[in-house]
Amino acid sequence: MKKDYKPRIADNILKFKLEGKGAVLIEGAKWCGKTTTAEQIAKSVKYMTEPGMADENIQLARLNPRLLLKGEKPRLIDEWQVAPELWDTIRYECDHSDELGLFILTGSAVPADMDKVRHSGTGRFGWLKMRPMSLWESGDSTGEVSVKQLFENTGSVEGVSSIDLDRLAFLACRGGWPSTLRMREEVALAQAFDYVDAVEKRDLRSADGVNRDPSMVHRLLRSYARHQGAQASLGTIRADLVQNEGDFLSDETIGLYIKALKNIFVIEDVEAWNPNLRSKTAIRTSDTRYFTDPSIATAALGLGPNDLTSDLNTFGLVFETMCMRDLRVYVEAINGVICHYRDKNGLECDAVAHLRDGRYGLIEIKLGGEALISEGANTLKSLAAKIDTDRMKKPSFLMVLTGVGHYAYTREDGVLVVPIGCLRD
Repeated sequence: MKKDYKPRIADNILKFKLEGKGAVLIEGAKWCGKTTTAEQIAKSVKYMTEPGMADENIQLARLNPRLLLKGEKPRLIDEWQVAPELWDTIRYECDHSDELGLFILTGSAVPADMDKVRHSGTGRFGWLKMRPMSLWESGDSTGEVSVKQLFENTGSVEGVSSIDLDRLAFLACRGGWPSTLRMREEVALAQAFDYVDAVEKRDLRSADGVNRDPSMVHRLLRSYARHQGAQASLGTIRADLVQNEGDFLSDETIGLYIKALKNIFVIEDVEAWNPNLRSKTAIRTSDTRYFTDPSIATAALGLGPNDLTSDLNTFGLVFETMCMRDLRVYVEAINGVICHYRDKNGLECDAVAHLRDGRYGLIEIKLGGEALISEGANTLKSLAAKIDTDRMKKPSFLMVLTGVGHYAYTREDGVLVVPIGCLRD
């Protein structure tokens, strides 16, 4: 492991997956640390977009892809998606080898032309989604409360967070980009703006090869940021663009833009959770809108830490995006997914951590304050009372995840109150 490498939760997941598959694909937003994590394990590397070599690498992938795969194993193929032909060659190599853990692929975009991929990779490939750093990975959380342990023992929690409102605002605007941890605060805050500029002017084209007006992409990102944490339809986003940006786009066009942003891992919505309930209640199935990192939202809106602390409503939405990023990192590490719940009566649960074995925890996200914590606890108890525990397990825990609370503790009603500055996988 490199001397200056900051360990990631994905490290052990990657090692585990390589034990059971011939190749593992690491996907995620540019700059989130995929290549650096893969380099810690790889014995040889081929950088497909290396300056001066990219065109030759792409041509070689068409003419003789096996040459690109020569090298000590596991071999890292970085930004593989620029040459989708490599996929089937890697699959073939895995099929005809008695060994596992042969290749690591990294990709910051879904290939624009999947017609060049003939085989799904089932049985040969494993997948790993990486995101920008959680607060535990960046060293900003004490890690005194483990999500894994919450599923095993929720009798009580203890922890102390040192994150106050100003620090939380900085962390949201800085984001979880690994390189920013070594920068002065003013420089670190500028990086998310550069990231959004790159998405608008260059990166989005890599999703499907379509040239788009960067100013239009910017206005759509602004609209999306205004609807983070909401189940906004394409029609709602279109109306917002008309009212706030003066743009007239069809639902179909907006949908294509959003799909492209998802394909480069800028946007990552949360799917709805569908539990067994005691009564017949219609459950809303729309996804909730989120970015993969809160700093994308603040940069799209042109906001800094002082803007967030002056507008707590907007801060609350940005904080929710931060929590979703961290919860996904922590829960996926223990074979789970993050969903949300909302029914026709307006009962809503911000996050449901659902594990593969059927266990789940209900989570409300609140920036802070006793009144909001009590409100969140009441929501959790209301939803828990609706669940038919004859047909599914009862919740493993009910938790209010806070931003600026100093202490992790258990309320008298059994609801956990945990600052995000205490949480870990």
